[in-house]
Amino acid sequence: MLKRKPVRRGTAELNGYTARRLNEMAMSLSSLARSCTDGDRGGKTLSREDGLTAVKNAADLVCGSCSRCTIFSDSMREDNYFLYYLLRAFEQKGRIEPEDMPQLFLESCGQKREYIEQINRSLGRATMNLAWKNRFLESRDTVIVQFRELAVILEEFARQMEEAEDVTPSGERLLRWTFRLKRIRLSRLLILEYENGKREVYASLRMAGSGCMTAKDAGKAVGQALGGTWVPSREGRSVITGAEAGYRFVEEGKYRMIYGAAGIPREGEEVSGDSYIFHTALPGQAVAGLSDGMGSGAAASGESSRAVELVRELLETGFSARAALKMVNTVLLLSGREEHPATLDLACLDLYTGVLEMMKMGAAPTFVRGENGVELLEAGELPAGVMRDAEPALLSKKLWDESWIVMVSDGILDALPGEEKEEILKEYLEGAEYTQPQELAEAVLAFAGSFEGEPRDDMTVLAARVWKR
Repeated sequence: MLKRKPVRRGTAELNGYTARRLNEMAMSLSSLARSCTDGDRGGKTLSREDGLTAVKNAADLVCGSCSRCTIFSDSMREDNYFLYYLLRAFEQKGRIEPEDMPQLFLESCGQKREYIEQINRSLGRATMNLAWKNRFLESRDTVIVQFRELAVILEEFARQMEEAEDVTPSGERLLRWTFRLKRIRLSRLLILEYENGKREVYASLRMAGSGCMTAKDAGKAVGQALGGTWVPSREGRSVITGAEAGYRFVEEGKYRMIYGAAGIPREGEEVSGDSYIFHTALPGQAVAGLSDGMGSGAAASGESSRAVELVRELLETGFSARAALKMVNTVLLLSGREEHPATLDLACLDLYTGVLEMMKMGAAPTFVRGENGVELLEAGELPAGVMRDAEPALLSKKLWDESWIVMVSDGILDALPGEEKEEILKEYLEGAEYTQPQELAEAVLAFAGSFEGEPRDDMTVLAARVWKR
């Protein structure tokens, strides 16, 4: 690890200025989110005002100067129950029938059919307006969530900029010398070290002669000079040529994670309703995710695969895992997925610190095996796409060398006998012997499948092995 030295004034001022600007942008987004939340929140049902308007319109169009009934005047009273009954009857049946009206009205009104028809028309328009208003508010809520989460991202990035230390002086001389041996010319250099120990190198490079070198090989040269294992960023150029260009190198974390997956669809189905991802493109982070679509077959597969793909795209964009899950929940709601919700189970490992963060929305428990046996990480049972304000459950655990993570869909647990299904799988994992994640995933699937002839639900196992470099 490089020794920390005083920050150079130019870099410190630039980082401070950048952090302040990002914080100002975050505050602006937060203010926009608060502004959007002001005002009418709307409602899910017809209001008393909607009922009064319907009764008044019917009276204006039909009654004229007739005063045989007192429906309108009685409805104006706060303690009148008929108006409430009228609205609930319309919501349940979609229209008002003669039997819903007072007996006095039915006996005395000579235009009761037209009167009831006018009420139905007014309440129908009010219902349509309410639906559009609620749809607008749902879209507004999505924008609010985006503003808030973007504000969090900017604040986090600003904090990282403020805490980043410029350690260029301690490594510049050795790095220039190493590059010179490789016939690489270095004109500008910045080495940053972050709070969690992560280091990054920003350099302007070109080849001294007519040859070229891959950025991957240049990353190895950075490791020779500064220690550790370095790789070029994925968004940068892959080859160093005679034309000068900027390159970014990132030090890989101390931990590694590999995974294996095994699954089988429900009996009679060609595809499984479960989907999973394993993502290592994020800097300093490995992500494993599992989604269980409601039901089985192609429809469930579409819902679960859509959920995990949305999570992957948001993580690549820069959203935190928690923010990504909340955004996916909102998207599934707005796209009409209430009838086909999907669970979401996300495991995020910080490759620098070895800290595992589990984010769950309706997912089955996760089993983590370490030095002290197998531990269960479990949360609530509400799937994504069911409630707008659903919060993903966040669970954290420090992992060490040779830790194992096992994520399963509900079909695995449902196949096990007895009531204490989690304990049965826990005991199996404590006694099982395995060396590779794929081997473990297949073993767990075979173990669960041994208790029933044909699978009654989609069954998926995602196993991961974590070790220290």
